[in-house]
Amino acid sequence: MINLITTLKSVFCLLQSFLFLVSSFSVYDSNFKEWVDAAAIDVTSAKSISFAPISADEVKVSDEEKAACREWFDKNIINAGTNGTAPAYNFKVGGKSLKRNFGDWEFTPGKESETGAVRTGGKTTYITVTHKKSDLAAMVEATIYEDNATCEWTVYIKNNGDGNSQKITDFYGADTTVKTGLSELYVSNGSSSDADDFELRKTNINLIPMIFNANGGRTSSYLPYFNICGAKQGIVMTVGWSGQWKTEISQTLTGVRIKAMQEYFSGYLTPGEEVRTPLVTLSFYSGRNALKGFNTLRNWEMDCVYPEYIRPATAYVIANEFSKKTTDEFIDEINNLDKRILDNVEYFWMDAGWYEYNEGWHDGVGNWTADKSRFPDGLAPLGETIKNKDKRFLLWYEPERVRENTILYNEGLKHENWTITDGDNTMWNLGNEDAFRFLSEYISASLKENGVGVYRQDFNFTPLPYWQKSDKEFCDGRKGITENHYITNLYRYLDYLIETNEGLIIDNCASGGRRIETEMTRRSVPMWRSDYNCGNADGSVKPDVLEATQGMTYGLSFWVPMSGTNYYTHNEYAERTGILTHPSVYQPNLETFGKYNPQRDLMIKNYYPLDCGRLSEKKYIGMQYGDENEGTALVYKREKVKKDEYTLVLNGLNSDVIYQVYDIDNPDELFKKSGAELMKNGIGFTISETPKAKVFMYKAINS
Repeated sequence: MINLITTLKSVFCLLQSFLFLVSSFSVYDSNFKEWVDAAAIDVTSAKSISFAPISADEVKVSDEEKAACREWFDKNIINAGTNGTAPAYNFKVGGKSLKRNFGDWEFTPGKESETGAVRTGGKTTYITVTHKKSDLAAMVEATIYEDNATCEWTVYIKNNGDGNSQKITDFYGADTTVKTGLSELYVSNGSSSDADDFELRKTNINLIPMIFNANGGRTSSYLPYFNICGAKQGIVMTVGWSGQWKTEISQTLTGVRIKAMQEYFSGYLTPGEEVRTPLVTLSFYSGRNALKGFNTLRNWEMDCVYPEYIRPATAYVIANEFSKKTTDEFIDEINNLDKRILDNVEYFWMDAGWYEYNEGWHDGVGNWTADKSRFPDGLAPLGETIKNKDKRFLLWYEPERVRENTILYNEGLKHENWTITDGDNTMWNLGNEDAFRFLSEYISASLKENGVGVYRQDFNFTPLPYWQKSDKEFCDGRKGITENHYITNLYRYLDYLIETNEGLIIDNCASGGRRIETEMTRRSVPMWRSDYNCGNADGSVKPDVLEATQGMTYGLSFWVPMSGTNYYTHNEYAERTGILTHPSVYQPNLETFGKYNPQRDLMIKNYYPLDCGRLSEKKYIGMQYGDENEGTALVYKREKVKKDEYTLVLNGLNSDVIYQVYDIDNPDELFKKSGAELMKNGIGFTISETPKAKVFMYKAINS
């Protein structure tokens, strides 16, 4: 029997490797590639995922975990190359690998900064890596966040010579082995506008590399987040790159080998030219409970990654893409809003279509001036009205796509390689330095003119073919050079908007959540995480949209604490499905609007999945958010669930502390139990209605 099981596992691993190989040759942004990617991970992934209990003390980062992170960081990043250890990154110059020939390079670590001098909560070191036989030099920006047992680094290579450099290939931000022991992998679907967006997957890591990558330059198949739970040690790796990233993970005798890169890069550098790798981060944790790793990542993101001024908020939708209202009508609507709305929203959102277009909102992108027929004085009067209400104006843009005969399209025609056309769409080429500067100043001025406080940047097409076309036509066939400069400048562009528009908040949208990654998290929050939640012109939505929304909250919460989507209000079940850090509401139920703000605000704390119902109408799905002092649990009994008895078992509590627990529908019925009891036996409830969403609260009452 054992031999049979071993043989079957080997067959499944080989099949999975074959599917990963097929995926790498598939047409990007195709339904076929998405199918193959899903099939590859399905071959070995667990059908049901559950987690062992974990106490409040176990969730906290320990001194041993901090020491493990520091030891690995110093050995493999800071002192690599000078201590006899090959660095955790790699590249080839003229066919010679850095890792195998690091004696050809001189490594010079700089002085470590004070905490927070460069990155919030982190200590940063710049390591120069100089080639002894050429004018190429690398620079590694490396930061350790000791309190969070997390480190990160990015590698830059620059040609300081007067002529073209040798060819650079195999440019890996990470190429290293971490001693985790025999390991399991947790990874999630990306956003492909499907009901199972962000669904969590769990699988054993195999000797044959498992390959995960972006799909046509966007994260449609997988998110670039990986929780590797090992027998000796766990790590959570993230890859920060809003382009065609690629990650390989394989089991070794001692742990896992991880490789991360921009998938396609090969070429020389011109004089003065610089390129970079994706950002790579590692969070270290101990024990075999992956929840420790997930919460280490989430707490680091809240402490050190998100801009401090981005916190849970609700957007009130004043205009969708089909709106025809005028300035006066909008201002009149806002001035006459019920006080209950004004008291419970932070943003007023205007979606696409506020500019001139022909047949639909999509053919006017590139006209970033307000439609004079509806807004004769522009959007400034509307922005001022919203500001006077002490709210922020959230306005939709899609600056990277420019349609024919729009303002930006015509401007781009005046300059070589400012735009790239492929089919019906034209891309504004942020990889061109002059085009980048023009767009930065143009959009920044538009934000100021319109009084924008929240900038929604959408991105509704597949960029990889455009980058590849530019490589061939303008970059001497150097593979990946346009993408590298483009993504580097995308981050610079967003930074410029923040620097020139005080307090600006950025909403990261890309046909939903197809740009969720750590570099974007450093600048933004995905307030519209999946286009599966889009409604039709008649206001109708998909029949399973509530179950899909619950599943997306369940899956995405493992990786990022803040996200948003549409807040449905047609009944209580729908409203409670929409409990998120950043919901968007169009027609709120005034009697209940704002009722769930306390739960919304708790969602940035620790996350504990309760029941993994996925998309099944026959299963409960549940989530807990909070810390050892207070929190909330959201439990959804779906349409075809037959079992009325539900046991609420909490997590992340102090065993010897007494907690009071209550259902918000029956706040006077208080249950008082110790943390140990709540984490082991829980509390039994009867939920007779179907479907039904229950909201529970807990709070420590002694310590």
